[in-house]
Amino acid sequence: MKETIRTLVEAYGPSGNEERVREIIMGMVREMCDSVRVDTLGNLIAFRRASRPATGRPAPTKIMLAAHMDEIGIIVTHIDEKGFMRFSNVGYVDPFTALGQRVVFGNERAGVIWMEKLEKMKDLRLDKMFVDVGQGAAGDGSGVSVGDVAAFDRKMTEMGNRLTAKAMDDRIGCAILVETLRRLRESPNDLYFVFTVQEELGARGAVTSAFGICPDVGIAVDVTPTGDTPKAAISDVSLGKGAAIKVKDSYLVAHPAVRNLLVSAAESAGIPFQMEVLERGGTDAGPIHTTREGVPSGVISVPTRYIHTPCETVDLGDVEACVRLLEKVLSNEVSV
Repeated sequence: MKETIRTLVEAYGPSGNEERVREIIMGMVREMCDSVRVDTLGNLIAFRRASRPATGRPAPTKIMLAAHMDEIGIIVTHIDEKGFMRFSNVGYVDPFTALGQRVVFGNERAGVIWMEKLEKMKDLRLDKMFVDVGQGAAGDGSGVSVGDVAAFDRKMTEMGNRLTAKAMDDRIGCAILVETLRRLRESPNDLYFVFTVQEELGARGAVTSAFGICPDVGIAVDVTPTGDTPKAAISDVSLGKGAAIKVKDSYLVAHPAVRNLLVSAAESAGIPFQMEVLERGGTDAGPIHTTREGVPSGVISVPTRYIHTPCETVDLGDVEACVRLLEKVLSNEVSV
């Protein structure tokens, strides 16, 4: 599974530019599903039909599982006469973590982020920064233009049982869905594995895909911050303590039936888990649960340090717990 994660996190795919990631995932899941399609907005929807009849229901439960393919990035807004590029953010980019980082554009051109001279570092903002792509003047062959988008350029590194890379948010969720498909032998539910676009810009892909699928149950898989580093914001979520089952975030109060389903499955299978309350932020489950007349929804979260930086860090044991939890839930008939 580490090589699946490596392939996904190292791929280029800022919001609105998910094509390469989508092609990689399509190649991974095509043979494991009854159908694979790309919808109008660019979401990849892999469908696996129920392998045995539902009991006491006219049709199998339709479960939508969502993980987003996009990552944060920057977009060029202006190129001066010397070729230095001003930029804005695509998703939330912190200027202090972006400073001095390498980035790469869709045409493979590399760049470095730096800043103007400032009197005080606390004044650092994105509009005081620029990208240097090594060109002597605007238009001298870099192939980068206003409107082009770059992602952080960072390879995955192993630190014992932990992995650090850019784009764990949320390629780690995509990897968990892929691995669940590999391991899941059969399910009495109709399963829609949805790899969504533009989550970092407001979960836009989840809005349209959920409307089209109209699921009975929604489960998002995404990252969540931890509270286990020095003087971190207070949180009960830690690396190495298992899958995190969401109770609430800014856009969702997890449906009690879905939350209890996840907790019961973890307890019955001896899967380590922890409960998560996220005070700020949200996931694809936000728009899923308000689709049409409403969809009972929940979230399985991957504890992650240093979110929205080029060194997002996860624990392989937690990732394994998330896969096992999904496999356990989907192997049984779901009714909420």
